Amino acid sequence: MDWSDHAIWWPEKNLWLDKTRWTLDQYNITADAIIQFTPMHKTLHVQLPDLRVIACNVDFSVRTFNASINLCKDLDDLKQNYQETLLKKRPPPPTKDGKTGERIDTNTFISNTGRRYHSNGSLNGTLRTPHKNGNAPFYSNPGTLRNGNYSPYTNGHGPATPPFQNSFSQGALNGSGLSAIDGGDLSLAHSQPPPEATKEAQLHPRTLVERARMNVGWLDSSLSIMEQGVREFDTLLLRFKYFSFYDLSHVHDAVRINQIYEQAKWQILNEEIDCTEEEMLLFAALQLQVTLQSDVQQPQEIYEEDDDVDAALKDLEISLEGPMSNGRNLTDTPRLGGFLRYFRPKRFTLKSFKSLYFELLDLNLYAYRSKLEGSRGESKPVFTVSLKGCEVTPEINLSQRKFQIKLEVPSTEGMTEMWLRCKDGDEYARWMAACRLAAKGKSLADSSYDAEVKSIETFLVMQKPASAPIINPDTIDLNVEDYVAPRFLRKLKSKLRQKILEAQANVNDLNLLEAKMNFIKAWQSLPDYGVSLFVVKFLGEKKEELLGVASNRIMRMTLNNGDHIKTWRFSTMKAWNVNWETKYMMIQLDDERNENVIFNCLSADCKVVHEFIGGYIFLSMRSKDANQQLNEDLFHKLTGGWV
Repeated sequence: MDWSDHAIWWPEKNLWLDKTRWTLDQYNITADAIIQFTPMHKTLHVQLPDLRVIACNVDFSVRTFNASINLCKDLDDLKQNYQETLLKKRPPPPTKDGKTGERIDTNTFISNTGRRYHSNGSLNGTLRTPHKNGNAPFYSNPGTLRNGNYSPYTNGHGPATPPFQNSFSQGALNGSGLSAIDGGDLSLAHSQPPPEATKEAQLHPRTLVERARMNVGWLDSSLSIMEQGVREFDTLLLRFKYFSFYDLSHVHDAVRINQIYEQAKWQILNEEIDCTEEEMLLFAALQLQVTLQSDVQQPQEIYEEDDDVDAALKDLEISLEGPMSNGRNLTDTPRLGGFLRYFRPKRFTLKSFKSLYFELLDLNLYAYRSKLEGSRGESKPVFTVSLKGCEVTPEINLSQRKFQIKLEVPSTEGMTEMWLRCKDGDEYARWMAACRLAAKGKSLADSSYDAEVKSIETFLVMQKPASAPIINPDTIDLNVEDYVAPRFLRKLKSKLRQKILEAQANVNDLNLLEAKMNFIKAWQSLPDYGVSLFVVKFLGEKKEELLGVASNRIMRMTLNNGDHIKTWRFSTMKAWNVNWETKYMMIQLDDERNENVIFNCLSADCKVVHEFIGGYIFLSMRSKDANQQLNEDLFHKLTGGWV
């Protein structure tokens, strides 16, 4: 028998004895201790973003970070597999009396060996070791989840049994260590509708607080799966944790595109992110188009390699010769001007918009009282805004003819908000494209400006329903509950089927991958996209607030409606660390005031917030080189920092 895959597990201390050069005395193991000689690879049930459940052969002894990477490699070699990680099943909704049961934080399944945190996750700080009360560790009992309750919360009703558990039949795994629980297809580039029981088990958070509670289940990347209370045949969810996707290729990333699309789809259907009625109909239309195209033979990419070469040659041509002038004098600096309504929010003021003449030149936005003042170039502007590094968020509602651009501009006070309102879609597309480019440090002379304007105009056209559907309603079996979120079902009722078919007429020419990519782009354009919420209490404050973590910033928000109080960009942070005794996290800012932001996370362990911040900073440091090597040590230094 081959014992090479076995290792020693110490249940009492929740610890793998993985230091093979150590003696049992060095681990403080006495004669009455019970240790287990057990396989390191065990069967784990994993629910993918498309809600299918597969049985995987996973290493329970390595860090969760490495286990997730190896799992994603088995899943058809997913690129950027460090963006996906495992989490426990989502917490159930509160009971009628508002109680949610005892909360079990994901990151508290730690042994009391003293090898826990002793440095910050980023820049040479010092963290304290866990507080201990006598012989009992500060953290909760590592055996709490062994009774079969797969949820990080309990409702007091006994173990939660997954609906698919009875359908699992133990059998040989395939060559990659994967097998479908229900015997279905393992092709990850295409997804089948999940069973009704799985759809009914999905949670629909009603408030921002409930959305924040959804983030409690993320596993600690620096600990093994076994050390976090997970046992063989338990069920974990595999999800994209960091919403910072890049290099999505139609040619090479069919699996990754499909899984991102599925996670986006269920996030919208489960109301984990807000959208308007027009946006919901667009999502429904694109989802219907994906369904229709799934049964159609897709066009083959005959010149896939040539396409990559042509794209590289085009980039080289632009870099050598410069962008096309489009008939413009190359000596002139392009500028964009026009009358816009604007609003700069202040405390205790009404939201009233005023009209000024705005001019965007290079990377700056100038405001004048009249067009004459702007054209002269001699008059002093009313105010000037530097757009480089700002956050640009669309705020549109076609039914109300509202075309707004929300700007969050870096300042000494953190991030200050400013709203621009355009009169129509064409004006909105020009200004939105210009602001997006300026935020990236690109001027109107950049070759991508026209393409960006066209992309925005196309997106607006897709949201305008056609006068009549292309598909005969009598020839299609359309269950509207599978395409829209519940609140729109109650609002639109009988009109919904017709509206979806009319919206589908605008995307009828898209093939399968194009429909999925447009769905992802529409999802990414939502105002709340990529913001992970946590309930926190800031030091010195009495009331609870929300903390939002995005790809390049953190936001202090109100608990009830999510209004932004203050925003800090990651570029202004010089250190972040956690006091593991008090569970307070401190973020040191490198600004004029050297401000320290200190808070206690109430809806999840503070390590989860720590990992989100460190993970996004790690992703921002990647290069454009497709062959770059994953710096695992840097990831753990930024997200955890302990040995």
